[in-house]
Amino acid sequence: MHAVVLLCICLYSIDIDDDSEVRIVLLCLTLQQDPYTMSKGSQMEGYCMDLLSELAKKLDFKYNVHLVKDGSYGRQDETGAWNGMIGEVVRKEADLAIAPLTLTAAREKVVGMTKPFMQTGISILLRKDISEEAGIFDFLNAFSVETWVGILAAYLGTAISICVVARLSPCEWSQPQTEENSFTFSHSLWYTAGALTLQGAGPHPKALSGRIICCTWWLFGLVLLACYFSNLSTFQGSDSNQLMVKGFEDLANQQGIEYGTLSGSSTLAFFKNSNNPTYRRIYEHMERAKSFVSSMDEGVRRAKEGNFAFIGESVSLDLVAARHCELVRVHEVIGMRGYSIAGTLGSPMLKNLSVAILELSEAGELAYLRSKWWASSCMADAAKASPLQPHSLKGMFLVLALGLGLGVLLAVLELTTKSRSNAREQRKSYCTVLSDELSQRLRTTATNKKRSQETADKDKA
Repeated sequence: MHAVVLLCICLYSIDIDDDSEVRIVLLCLTLQQDPYTMSKGSQMEGYCMDLLSELAKKLDFKYNVHLVKDGSYGRQDETGAWNGMIGEVVRKEADLAIAPLTLTAAREKVVGMTKPFMQTGISILLRKDISEEAGIFDFLNAFSVETWVGILAAYLGTAISICVVARLSPCEWSQPQTEENSFTFSHSLWYTAGALTLQGAGPHPKALSGRIICCTWWLFGLVLLACYFSNLSTFQGSDSNQLMVKGFEDLANQQGIEYGTLSGSSTLAFFKNSNNPTYRRIYEHMERAKSFVSSMDEGVRRAKEGNFAFIGESVSLDLVAARHCELVRVHEVIGMRGYSIAGTLGSPMLKNLSVAILELSEAGELAYLRSKWWASSCMADAAKASPLQPHSLKGMFLVLALGLGLGVLLAVLELTTKSRSNAREQRKSYCTVLSDELSQRLRTTATNKKRSQETADKDKA
């Protein structure tokens, strides 16, 4: 009888309300870590405190919260004894341990663990300005390959249109028999390139049809350059595209950046027990360099100083990156695991806690708590830069196509109008005059040059 009473005193306190309802008072253990548990005067607040409050409401129990004596999560020494929160729960000095406590097989053997209340993994934290050297052709990254192909096609199409319009339009080339056409294909290419770079290259078209094409191309080039410089600036300023270390393979293969993790943590145990060659190399390097840190704050401090990558729980690193804007977490996450609440082995309370955690998750309460305590203090970054795709410029490509089509159509109308007028004056068939005009205007440049040379020779003679 005395043993039963002693056990009840050790594990639980009994609280009797005014209405004589008996409620269990649990002794809960935690560890100060932002934002899970933080001191606020004589009280404590944070994600774990809010979670504990919600669980107490659901399961109708009261609790007292105390900080772990040695300030650690808990690891096993050579003698098999546990320290930290796990050790106190094993020795029945506390009923529950609520903290970012990773669910592992070793801990599951000595304490009971609930269903995870948060999923996390292992990732890397480092300064944003630790980046790789820019490539020689990085200036092309502002546009995708498809966009560059579209721009090249638009450039060639515009040059061809200017050349054709300059030949067809009688307002541009009034005397094809005697005059040299200034808008050859090579000059059209040069003129179009000059307009695209806002430099200009004369002579300019005189006919309305040619001017419409040129104005449309100028507008297209102006918008294109604005989009290019805007996207290039965003792309070069994107930290996620410039990081030297994008994952654990990159980390293991480089020598310039030191890296480490929390001493005695489950993250260290993951690398130590892994059979993956890359992870083994990372562990052996950390063991050889003794690059472990004693606390999360030390790891963050060294990462902020530069030339150090801190390996830790991705959820905790997300919070650090949200509070310290000069730091960034890489995208790769390995070794997915969960944070759980630890209790004495065989405690019937754990089953009820697991069910309550699942209910909170299904109701969206856990997601709300995550958004509440992981709010970023940094200015919102621009969206992740990506090469500009053709569909982003489809409006300008459409305007250019309409301008080219309108210019060519006007040139044809100008030619047909002149041919009809010449047919009436010469009293010839309209089709005959139009055919002669086309044959004269569409002759090759070599033929025109030959005729010009013959004319020049005759003049000399």
